[in-house]
Amino acid sequence: MPVSLLGATEIRRLAADLDVTPTKKLGQNFVVDANTVRKIVQAARVTASDRVVEIGPGLGSLTLAILETGASVVAVEIDHRLAARLPATAAAHDVPADRLTVIDADALRVDELPGEPSVLVANLPYNVSVPVLLHFLETFPYLQRGVVMVQAEVGERLAAPPGSKIYGAPSVKAAWYGSWRLAGTVSRQVFWPVPNVDSVLVGFDRDAEPRGTEEHRRRTFQIVDAAFQQRRKMLRQALSGVLGGTSAEASATLEKVGVDPTLRGEQLTVEDYARIAAL
Repeated sequence: MPVSLLGATEIRRLAADLDVTPTKKLGQNFVVDANTVRKIVQAARVTASDRVVEIGPGLGSLTLAILETGASVVAVEIDHRLAARLPATAAAHDVPADRLTVIDADALRVDELPGEPSVLVANLPYNVSVPVLLHFLETFPYLQRGVVMVQAEVGERLAAPPGSKIYGAPSVKAAWYGSWRLAGTVSRQVFWPVPNVDSVLVGFDRDAEPRGTEEHRRRTFQIVDAAFQQRRKMLRQALSGVLGGTSAEASATLEKVGVDPTLRGEQLTVEDYARIAAL
């Protein structure tokens, strides 16, 4: 039998059964619209041959939409009650037991995933969305693409190009791993409870080859953090602490790689930062 999806009535019943009151801290705004979860899965280009990791499955509405394609899912859930219930919910919706694996854990502490999934799909709360994404991209090099639903502010920043007003450290760090794009908007009305912020889908495709070694990445991110910690300052000032100790030494280093020391951090690409870090 085909996998069936959760409806709004069943989602509320499951929450009542588990005594789950959606909390802002865990970002528990549950999606109650089948078209929306299918839209997310379609944006992620999930196929029956894929193994997908889902972060924060909650009550399982997006999980079932992924499983509906024939793909298998590794679901990482921080809420013990939700993690314990998800396999039973999946079974009740005709999901074969071997297609879903649930990991009861904080996503930021997960350092191993069974089956090496290549696709990431998630609905992430504002306060952990960027750290979780960067942790997964750093820790699991076999993740090749994905789509996450996040607050509009976060998604727009992740996909922002250099020079734009919202381009920041998360934009550069995300770009270290590959290309990012806005992949759609999400109505507030598809959530329960209805949030007071807008949400978007943001997608990524990992670069075919790593940009550098782990040591190079750490050094690059250190320089990125310094550049954006003092936003709107010239690079020769902002980076003096990590490039020699003085503005003059920072200027000399920047000039070696062809970067104007009077530019500001938000004007540099990830390639620029990687060149600086390589010295």
